[in-house]
Amino acid sequence: MPALVLAQVAAEAGHEVTLVGAQRGIEAQILPRHPFRFHLLPMEPLYRRTWWRNLRWPAIAVRAWRSAGRVLREEQPAIVIGTGGYAAGPVVVRAQLAGIPTALQEQNAFPGLTTRLLARRARQVHLGFPEAERKLSPGPRTQLFVFGNPIAPPGHIDSHAARTEFGLTSDRRTVLIVGGSQGARALNETVARALDHGLLNDVNLLWSTGALHEPLYASRSVSGRIVVRGFFDPISTAYAAADLVVARAGAMTVAELCAWGKPSVLVPLPSAAADHQTFNARALTSAGASVMLLERELDPASLAKTVTTLVHDTVRLQALGKSARKRGHPTAARNIMEKVLELSQVA
Repeated sequence: MPALVLAQVAAEAGHEVTLVGAQRGIEAQILPRHPFRFHLLPMEPLYRRTWWRNLRWPAIAVRAWRSAGRVLREEQPAIVIGTGGYAAGPVVVRAQLAGIPTALQEQNAFPGLTTRLLARRARQVHLGFPEAERKLSPGPRTQLFVFGNPIAPPGHIDSHAARTEFGLTSDRRTVLIVGGSQGARALNETVARALDHGLLNDVNLLWSTGALHEPLYASRSVSGRIVVRGFFDPISTAYAAADLVVARAGAMTVAELCAWGKPSVLVPLPSAAADHQTFNARALTSAGASVMLLERELDPASLAKTVTTLVHDTVRLQALGKSARKRGHPTAARNIMEKVLELSQVA
């Protein structure tokens, strides 16, 4: 998603854009729906739990290396931007070896393996969190920038109109619960159990379950109070309607919360690579912009107590939202691309 936002900005400025992803990644589903030319490499991730699957990695790496070279020969890019993930590695490395200027965009407070390995030879590294700089070893020619994560900028949507659009009554505060595009099983199950025990009866809920989980929870919609969707697309109306957001701590979700200035309760995914979601959540809580609730502490009572305490504390909500907005970077995509495009002038 960061790559798509950057691509849109570059295209609007009149530049030709090609995207590269992995055949087994979610980009294989997403990229065909967008207007950009793209290539999919025969890449797989490094498996942390099912480690024996990595025995195929030497053959996979050779195929990916050759495919990355073919992409660069066909496209002849002036600049290569890596936005993290295993597909970025071979393309950025081959570009660096070929003398093509490269830039990296790292979304998380704890930088991913790809960024950590490639930062030294990159010309620019763009960070979503300033805390990530401590984990990097940039080269002498590497410039570091902290413009935030590239997201579609927030719109100007009236909160009352947004709640009306969802059919929510105005006599309760509204809580948006979102576990990411794929949903979050632990979060969904906890919300369902809290509802069963009547622990969230004094708030409206906008509940994004994830598309795969929607059939399990769709029947829990209640007219005027609970709206259950697989996902909210666009999510802007849901953000506008919400007084509080309960979410995972993925980098792009965090960036959106800050850009919108939304108070939040973050429940980081404990199995995320290098526990990066916990680093993201800690960065926001340290800034006074969020409350963190660890998954091992998550149950119907703790969720309900945290949510209801916050939504009825107007002063605390306002303070969290104000601190979040201070970390927001709604123009990050344009700021990043302006700097990246300078590389073509000095290459």
